[in-house]
Amino acid sequence: MSRVGEVSRQTRETSIKLRVDLDGTGRTNISTGVGFFDHMLDQLGRHSLIDLDIQATGDLQVDSHHTVEDVGICLGSALTQALGEKKGIRRYGWALVPMEDALVQVALDLSGRPLLSYRVPVPAEAIGNYDPELTEEFFVALSRTAGMTLHIKLQDGKNSHHIVEGVFKATAQALALAIERDPRRGDVVPSTKGIL
Repeated sequence: MSRVGEVSRQTRETSIKLRVDLDGTGRTNISTGVGFFDHMLDQLGRHSLIDLDIQATGDLQVDSHHTVEDVGICLGSALTQALGEKKGIRRYGWALVPMEDALVQVALDLSGRPLLSYRVPVPAEAIGNYDPELTEEFFVALSRTAGMTLHIKLQDGKNSHHIVEGVFKATAQALALAIERDPRRGDVVPSTKGIL
């Protein structure tokens, strides 16, 4: 059974078409108009082995906020759609990822209970035309619409680019583990409640 999710979202601020394939190879086709964000989404797809196709246009003449947040909303919705009843998945994922001077820890649970704990101070006010504060906004939107408990913590680091890239790579590694099918589970939902 294919685990694919497709979402289209049209507002006065953004227009987004997004597709995920959880059983892909990390192939990405991404265009949001925000170069650094495209680079981070590429890292997310490649390191989670989730195929990502994201085409987004937004009111970048205002700033990148609406585009980044709405991509997070759409990605979380597509992940929820692709996971379906979450039968047979590992559910939990975690990673400790070094990105040169940065060291980022991520733990997540595809529990259906959205929560973000984000402890990532970033020294720079901008990375190219990207506001590092938007990273938290992206993960707030993603965790809410994916129904994901997500903890992200910076253990060490001083270079802003490395810190944010470490966040996306660590999240990708944790997500890859959580969505993986566990052959010992078979077709069982990984919860004592029988539903996630």
